[in-house]
Amino acid sequence: MRRPLLVLTAVTFVTWTGTRVNAIALPLVALTETGQAWATGLVGGAAGLPLLTVSWWGRGLRDRLLDGRALAVLMVVQAAGLAVVPVAAASGRLGALALCASGLVTGAAGALLGPAQRGLVADLADLADRADRAGAGTADGAGRRGGGGRASAPRWLAWQDLAHRVSMVFAPPAGAWLLLTWGAEPLLWCESAVVLLGALALLTVPASGAPEPASTEPASTEPASPGPASPGPAAGSTAAVLREHPELAAGMLMAAVGGLCWFAFTLGLSVLGVETGRPGALVAAGLSGYGAASVAASLLTPLLVDRLPRLGTMAASWALLGLAFAALPLAAPDLLPIALVAAVGGAAMPWSIAALNALISEQTRGAQRRAVFTAETVLHSGGVSVGLLVGGSIIGWAGATPVLLAAGAAQLLTAAAGLLLGRRRSAHHEPCTRPS
Repeated sequence: MRRPLLVLTAVTFVTWTGTRVNAIALPLVALTETGQAWATGLVGGAAGLPLLTVSWWGRGLRDRLLDGRALAVLMVVQAAGLAVVPVAAASGRLGALALCASGLVTGAAGALLGPAQRGLVADLADLADRADRAGAGTADGAGRRGGGGRASAPRWLAWQDLAHRVSMVFAPPAGAWLLLTWGAEPLLWCESAVVLLGALALLTVPASGAPEPASTEPASTEPASPGPASPGPAAGSTAAVLREHPELAAGMLMAAVGGLCWFAFTLGLSVLGVETGRPGALVAAGLSGYGAASVAASLLTPLLVDRLPRLGTMAASWALLGLAFAALPLAAPDLLPIALVAAVGGAAMPWSIAALNALISEQTRGAQRRAVFTAETVLHSGGVSVGLLVGGSIIGWAGATPVLLAAGAAQLLTAAAGLLLGRRRSAHHEPCTRPS
């Protein structure tokens, strides 16, 4: 069962590498072909619309994405959407319509693909973990923390996050080099080809066949509620899962607020650089420090995630990121302090993501698992998109330093509120998993 998990992790790495390389070439092709600067963001903007609405239009589709073959079909659709731009450019017909069409198709495919991949990784890892326990004579439930299984779902989800983050570091400079060597349009064809290769690899990944019940713990004496083990119409209801699992609800709240506040880091540092006479330098130093530290931390999360307290890890991670945001204006305009402060935030984030993914994998099964992974994507990535959309106006009105301080304070307060909410409400719920 580990071979399909390795394939899914490798596909994540390869496709994200292609996406980040494509991000270098796409704006240049759009600008060259249309001659309009505003056209450079059309694909990304159009791609955000399906993401924000996927919980509505994708509800029936996500429950069919249960094996590698279904994911491969989705990746073929994504490759077709990616090919729209180079085809239109080659025919001399690249305009706003083609750019928006490409964004809508790739955005819709991506909104379904990411949660479906994480759900399948968690399902297959659960099966492999049960097989490990059975082989060792300790088959005592699939979802328990601290069992030390090499195939635990939290661990494999952390490996997948590492594959994503590694591409974030080396793909942009690789894309810049390939841009000079090949040109922009060949790079766009290259990403379509990479996605098609990923689709072929996914054909080897079987369905998980994972059962719906989330745990083999003794039945609770609490009144029945629509939790992971509850069949029926509420099986895919995200709201039902969050009501049943307050720690999970707290983690989703922190992720949503963190996504909304992200604009303060990227746009805030860009404006702060202009204000301090170092345009471009501050945001480059901040992103470099953040990215390098997040990759370094991601190397450790798969090894330690099974031993981490979920709620405390998420709260501490978001609180550290909030402190980093608040400290950035104090570190400016020197580049090294900016990079070091950003590195603190970058090092904290993989732990929060690993803890939240672990909670989802431990406290949900089947349709609920896929629904909650989708909600995680919508809340965090959608929050990032909304924040970037309105963030420039907010910074223009209030200034970069006040916005960075406010964003840091918001994340600190949300981490504290999430910690209190999760612990207080957990006292009235029996968690579905407990450390062995």
